Amino acid sequence: MKILLIGASGLLGAAFAQAASRRKHEVIGIIGSYNGDVDGLRRQISIDLNDLAELERTTLELFPDAIVNCAARSIPSDCENDPEATRRINVEVPEKLALLSRHLFARYLHISSDQVFDGREAPYFVDSEPSPPNQYAKQKLESERAVLDQASEFASVIRAPLLNGNSPRGDRSLHEMLFRSWSQGQSTSLFTDEYRQPCLVDNLAAAMVELCERTDLRGLLHWGGSDRMSRFEIGKAILERFGLPSELVQSSQRGDDPRFADRQEDLSLDLQPMAGALKTRPQTFAEQLESLIVPIAYREWYHSI
Repeated sequence: MKILLIGASGLLGAAFAQAASRRKHEVIGIIGSYNGDVDGLRRQISIDLNDLAELERTTLELFPDAIVNCAARSIPSDCENDPEATRRINVEVPEKLALLSRHLFARYLHISSDQVFDGREAPYFVDSEPSPPNQYAKQKLESERAVLDQASEFASVIRAPLLNGNSPRGDRSLHEMLFRSWSQGQSTSLFTDEYRQPCLVDNLAAAMVELCERTDLRGLLHWGGSDRMSRFEIGKAILERFGLPSELVQSSQRGDDPRFADRQEDLSLDLQPMAGALKTRPQTFAEQLESLIVPIAYREWYHSI
């Protein structure tokens, strides 16, 4: 199968490229400014995703059997500060790809987020009513609706949770960002009253490859790890995994700082029907930790302590 992968140099995109390559698929990756090689890609193409006409020309020339969109502007503050620019990537690109998938009769996977929910009525099912609390969440919900409106017969929209793993840049995933703070001498304050369902990108990528290979699972889907954990529990588990001092993580609550009082409390997801239909299984957080490595940029600091 020829797969066109958008956002191939990101945390999830890079993991998907490797997973699909192991299944002997031909993966062609669309990257932005990243100038390194992405393992698993047969070919990589640099495109400014703001240029929808170029994206369309490239897609039509390649004529893929499947399109996988992992590209996103996912920093909430960016979406609040410049909603027009972030909407281009978060909504207009997915919608354009949906139209192209329908034109090409190509399978289409689009990655959304658990952030479309407000965190007040977890666990969330695929038919639970979204209530996006911020601009990023609103854009992700808009992208879901645009994709399914344009290509419901070809598309699967996967709401993904907090992701961890080993990114090509070494600065994209949860544990990598924690290492950056710790290496700069900063202890990290993590909430005891904010719950997530963390997932290893390799596990999500394997599930996505399965979805590309079958056409019976379409529409809205949920995926995540099997454990519901507070941010504080996640941070402490990462410390223990790498044998780091416990004082590098401090406990706090969302209400301690007015800036964070509106953060979603609980975004845990019900993983059916996807979890019951695939060979790939959701992982415990302990299983996920086994795959994490010390990011290259912080290894000198790590070994010094």
